[in-house]
Amino acid sequence: MTSQPPKKILHLHFGKEGGAERFFVNLVQGLDQHGFEQRFVIRPDRLWHDEVAALGPVIENNYRRLSPMSYVLTWQVRRLVKKWKPDVIMAWMSRSSRLIPNEPSALKLTRLGDYPRHLEHFRYNDGIVSNVPGIAERCTELGWDRPLHLISNFPREVVPVAVNRADLSTPDDAFLVVGTGRFVRRKGFDTLVRAVAKNPKAWLWLAGDGPEEDKLRALVAELGMAERTRFLGWVDEPMHYVAAGDAYVMPSRHEPLGNVILESWLAKVPVVTTRSEGPTWFVADKEDALMVDIDDVDAMFDALTRIEKEPKLAQHLVERGTQKLNDQFTKERILEQYIELFNSKPSG
Repeated sequence: MTSQPPKKILHLHFGKEGGAERFFVNLVQGLDQHGFEQRFVIRPDRLWHDEVAALGPVIENNYRRLSPMSYVLTWQVRRLVKKWKPDVIMAWMSRSSRLIPNEPSALKLTRLGDYPRHLEHFRYNDGIVSNVPGIAERCTELGWDRPLHLISNFPREVVPVAVNRADLSTPDDAFLVVGTGRFVRRKGFDTLVRAVAKNPKAWLWLAGDGPEEDKLRALVAELGMAERTRFLGWVDEPMHYVAAGDAYVMPSRHEPLGNVILESWLAKVPVVTTRSEGPTWFVADKEDALMVDIDDVDAMFDALTRIEKEPKLAQHLVERGTQKLNDQFTKERILEQYIELFNSKPSG
């Protein structure tokens, strides 16, 4: 690292469960290893609570704009900033930025992992961090004229160990497709189910949960897929399940980055992804993944068939994906960029 990092960071994070939250935990654990003292303001009952609580004190609150508790939380944050005097106040996503106080001595940042609709929550910010160029471009289009910082993600430091297929009543010789994430419409899991259903020899594992789960289960039953589909629920480490597969698919209709692709490269599993926003930036079609148009069931089926039938192509995708991961998305590379940013001076 190029210089001594500041000692104190206050994180404001009201996310739920998903890839963005996994990256948040990855980053704060990495910052802890580099000597940062950290405190956290998060939603109650997060599955990742204990992981961040092991790093520093946690305030839990459901921050809703019109709730009386929002006034209590605003007071708590201002009191904490006044007494603890953090060097950096880091809000995660637009909503959390409403809590950033006008504290001149702290570097005030928001990390955006999705496209903002407006800039009204960033009035006290010294800068915005985006994990893909498109988000930074959107901020500029909306009129942002303060610093923008492009810093992407890195996957969790895990040695992927494939789970035993037999534990999930899945044949060893089946062509196994894996998908992970929140079961919401924007993630496109219905397209994935329809694509896998076209191959009577393919099996499907879906790790995650969400409001669309009942619809997905109904679709699986309608397409005669129930016997060869496994709903895994929310699992502690998805990469172990990804590693058991023959292909990983990210079928999203909207995906600002696609951290799951990085995780699949780490698990050395060939990837099929839609041409959503994030993958269009960092994926090279037919080099490190196969790309298909959003909602194109036939193209997704064809891409999976190529991976199943062309082992040299599958190996090529894995090798190039691993190379790109090691060249652009390593933990130390991303941490170095964050630490350099945290060592910069606030504007006011």
